[in-house]
Amino acid sequence: MNKDKLDKIIKEDHKHTNRLDKRMGKMMNDHSYDIVDVDKQVQQSMTFGQKVADRVAKFGGSWTFLIGFIVVLVSWITINSLHLFGANFDPFPFILLNLFLSMVSALQAPLIMMSQNRASDYDRMNSKNDYHINLKSEEEIRILHSKLDHIIHEDQPNNLEIQKMQMKLLNEISKQLSSLQAK
Repeated sequence: MNKDKLDKIIKEDHKHTNRLDKRMGKMMNDHSYDIVDVDKQVQQSMTFGQKVADRVAKFGGSWTFLIGFIVVLVSWITINSLHLFGANFDPFPFILLNLFLSMVSALQAPLIMMSQNRASDYDRMNSKNDYHINLKSEEEIRILHSKLDHIIHEDQPNNLEIQKMQMKLLNEISKQLSSLQAK
């Protein structure tokens, strides 16, 4: 009778563990979403114009550009104000300088905007990738929780029941040995 009960406990536990293992295996083999290397995908899909826009935006936001631009402006104003080298190609209101500054701004602004748009597309792709990874991780965690719940709620009580049976069997064996030794 104890053997039948023990076999039943082991069989039920084995069946439940197999179900959880199949669920985990199915989820792990589900390739409905593969993790994407967003950097690599973006780099491969960039057009020449996008690469130029990124380089202009990167250079336009650097200290090298800022310091160089200040040096050019100060030199321009100094040369035209003090008539250095006999040059006075843009007198005081510096209209030609204003024209060049406007042209630089008119060209630089759209390039920077294109780069920012690409950066937001990159962030969006990264966000989608993270979302899918999180979904897959959440499913794995749920299955692991099921396994832990099974261990806590079923395996531990079953193990205690098995230990009780073992203790009874050991007591019976001990009594039989004692009675055999007494004879």
